[in-house]
Amino acid sequence: MSIAISQDTTTVWFYACNVNDVPQNGGVCVKYDEVQIALFRFARREAWYATQNLCPHRQQMALSRGMTGTHNGEPKIACPFHKKTFSLEDGRCISDDTECSLTTYPVKVEGDKVYIGIAQEA
Repeated sequence: MSIAISQDTTTVWFYACNVNDVPQNGGVCVKYDEVQIALFRFARREAWYATQNLCPHRQQMALSRGMTGTHNGEPKIACPFHKKTFSLEDGRCISDDTECSLTTYPVKVEGDKVYIGIAQEA
């Protein structure tokens, strides 16, 4: 299934996992082709988020193992290595003025299946 976003880009939804494969208020790493994606489940908000798994500061695949929480009501992830925090809504760094940010992906849940959207050229 795909949804058109613009004339040049489509979102391809891929099956990531079952709902119960992701710990409540935690994350897991899933792969799409060669891309590692960190998938987060905020059970207390009934919300799902997905970002790149690569920490832009340390260049290590680790964000899925980070600490989830909120900053002024906004969901965030903290890298397990250096504790830089990033918004799960738009990927920006919220712990300092660093120029690094994360790629974010849309997530949808249908029944007990979780899907992540990847933008691809049409």
